[in-house]
Amino acid sequence: MRYELVIFDNDGVLVDSEPLANTILAGYLTELGHPTSYEDSLRDYMGSAVHRVHDLVYERSGQRLPGGFNETLLERTLTAFERELQAVAGIEDVLAGLRGAGVPYCVASSSGHARIRAGHRAAGLSEWFEDRIVFSAEDVGKGKPAPDLFLHAAREMGVEPARCVVVEDSPLGVQAAVAAGMDVYGYTAMTGAVKLGGSTGLFGEMKELLGLISTHR
Repeated sequence: MRYELVIFDNDGVLVDSEPLANTILAGYLTELGHPTSYEDSLRDYMGSAVHRVHDLVYERSGQRLPGGFNETLLERTLTAFERELQAVAGIEDVLAGLRGAGVPYCVASSSGHARIRAGHRAAGLSEWFEDRIVFSAEDVGKGKPAPDLFLHAAREMGVEPARCVVVEDSPLGVQAAVAAGMDVYGYTAMTGAVKLGGSTGLFGEMKELLGLISTHR
């Protein structure tokens, strides 16, 4: 395997959180007077940090979201996670394969640390991710599509960007990985292949991933 570090997105790649999180976000924005469908939320916010929600709402309406928006959104999301969240099918086999092969991996997510860790606990993935290999947009102040988060993760893990591969399921995440100078494999379970243009490769089932990254030269 030529890669020295595998960087996983979190939502939709490790935990099957996108349907839950985007349903809650769309409902909350609509409740606040900014009509948003589930499909709108996926299109506009999937893979992004919460500051993008504030920015787009203000850009489109000229109105600021209320104080406490982030806290309420997080509370509602974590409640849903505790009740329903599951790991992405096949991800534990991938993690076991990487660990067995001695290939380092980490998480780089636009979500905040509290949400990442709560999701891992709910989905039974905490044992795979000690704190030192979990990175958030909170650490750099910018979410995807900026490359800052992926570059930060690579730097903290001591690996050159060109020796990293990113696993992503959102257009914003793919853009960030490309901007960071990293290969990126697009997971198409929720996002169509066309929207993940620029990916090094595409796959639709998690069981395919180890084969892809181990044979790419």
